[in-house]
Amino acid sequence: MDSAVKMKNILGLKCIDCGKEYNDSDVKYVCPSCGGNLDVVYNYPEIKKRFTRSTLTTDENLSIWRYLPILPLESDFSCQLNLFPKLQIGWTPLYRAENLSKKYNFPNLYLKDDGRNPSASFKDRASSVVVVKGQELGVKTFTTASTGNAGCALACMCANLQLPCVIFVPKTAPKAKIAQLLLFGAKVIAVHGTYDDAFDLSLKASDEFGWYCRSTGYNPYTREGKKTAAYEICEQLKWIVPDKVFVSVGDGNIISGIWKGFRDFYNLGFIDKLPQLIAVQSEKSNAIAKGIKSQISNPKPKIKIEPVRATTIADSISVDMPRDGVAAVKAVIESKGFAIEVSDEEILKAIKEIAENEGVFSEPAASTSFAGFKKALKENKIKENETVVCLITGNGLKDVESAMKVAGVPVLIEPNIEEVKKIIKTA
Repeated sequence: MDSAVKMKNILGLKCIDCGKEYNDSDVKYVCPSCGGNLDVVYNYPEIKKRFTRSTLTTDENLSIWRYLPILPLESDFSCQLNLFPKLQIGWTPLYRAENLSKKYNFPNLYLKDDGRNPSASFKDRASSVVVVKGQELGVKTFTTASTGNAGCALACMCANLQLPCVIFVPKTAPKAKIAQLLLFGAKVIAVHGTYDDAFDLSLKASDEFGWYCRSTGYNPYTREGKKTAAYEICEQLKWIVPDKVFVSVGDGNIISGIWKGFRDFYNLGFIDKLPQLIAVQSEKSNAIAKGIKSQISNPKPKIKIEPVRATTIADSISVDMPRDGVAAVKAVIESKGFAIEVSDEEILKAIKEIAENEGVFSEPAASTSFAGFKKALKENKIKENETVVCLITGNGLKDVESAMKVAGVPVLIEPNIEEVKKIIKTA
């Protein structure tokens, strides 16, 4: 695809908070006027000329790059492969959760397992798009703040392309994620403080050293990578749009991305309806849930998010001040969805339940979506004939310590068959 033609797809950037519009070549990160997050605006009529459901059916590239005509990149995948990670990103499985469906008498339950991405999390979608975009902008070094997954995803992409990156993490980040970062060759800086402290430092460092910052809710192109999961859901369900999509929420960037993906396909005429989005948060990190509930009960022209003191065990969604909170609240409200809060105990139980019933191993943040589904079902917020997708955003090996809290312990015996017989009899 010719680059000049490709650029016609993008009309510019628009501030989610104040609505001001900018040329995408004039602004790098956030709104110069109010500091709000920016959204990429596409030229749908132009895109429709070359990108259709028919072109998708003949595309053999089963990755996020099959959606290149509606990604904010100038590069052509077929001609500029050196800019793209050579890893299988996206097109993760969408499982019909038959055993859980029987257990809860709910026929149409699906799990979208993004733990199958290269660094074992959903964040590979965003990091891959940002890395390609950064190279187009001519940057040499990448950086981000992360509780682990976003950093691991960026480090993974940079390792594949042999690009330097610097990752800021709170010192409490899980050891497995720190190990991933170091093994991918990233420069890892652990901060005495919270994720929010690491986030602020990543912005200062990117400004000081000229690094390209991938941090969620700051770089407008992270949302563009995350929206591809919605595209895949539509294709994998044979263009039948689910009634509800349950999404674990921390910073809010995933759920705002999922909403954008469905809206893109709706505006292109690929689908004829939109799903409801359900934002699931831990009770111990619930700033966005509070914002959604406040907006539903008392709608206001300007959405305001109040920070909380996050202490949830689900580190990937443990956030004091959600950096994409306004977009997340808007996404849920526009979709006519709702927010639901679950306890850390419910989150941990969901890890075990998903694993022993469906064979999908999820980290705490990933299992949160299913915990929200269970609670919504119990509270009669879902109709039994609806189709529901729960996003599983990360693999359980990311945080084995949390999984062990509900995994139980093995039976210890002497190496003797009689001992085995005793266990079998009592089983």
